[in-house]
Amino acid sequence: MNVVLGDKHRFAAEVGEQGQLCRVDLWAAGKWLTCDDNTAYVPQFRRDVLDTAAWLRSGAGSPMPFAGMSAEATHRRLMHRAGNDDETEADYGLRSQFRTLLWGPTTDNVTTHLFREEDRLVITLEFWRQEHLLNHPEDAGAVFVAEIPMEEFVGILDGIVAVLDIGQGQEATDLQR
Repeated sequence: MNVVLGDKHRFAAEVGEQGQLCRVDLWAAGKWLTCDDNTAYVPQFRRDVLDTAAWLRSGAGSPMPFAGMSAEATHRRLMHRAGNDDETEADYGLRSQFRTLLWGPTTDNVTTHLFREEDRLVITLEFWRQEHLLNHPEDAGAVFVAEIPMEEFVGILDGIVAVLDIGQGQEATDLQR
């Protein structure tokens, strides 16, 4: 059973046959995010997706922190000193406030930020693994941007959780319980 949710040019997920491990392919801004590892450990992945949906439902998420900058420029500015010796604690804290899609090995090959602009989300992403960049030179130095209505994004996350629950022999999860 393959289930596809969403639009690959904004955000999409395809969930394949399941057990404790499951194939999960994710796309944002037309880019295949899980190209390095699309095997998810279902209990951890499900929890992380569920947490992201609950976080967004709670009203969390902040607008872009730098007035007048594009999403791409904001991403670059947040990443300017990331991981360097000269990165300040304040820079790290600000950058961390916007990090998203921290869903384990399936998404640890991209750095993603999420900005909430009223009822829509802006997601920026950048591939960082050297092997990926050598195999996909068109991605080197590129920041990709996806915009999606918040309700659509949360609906896709809900759908992922429901498919994983059904695959585990459970009823679809009600996120409100």
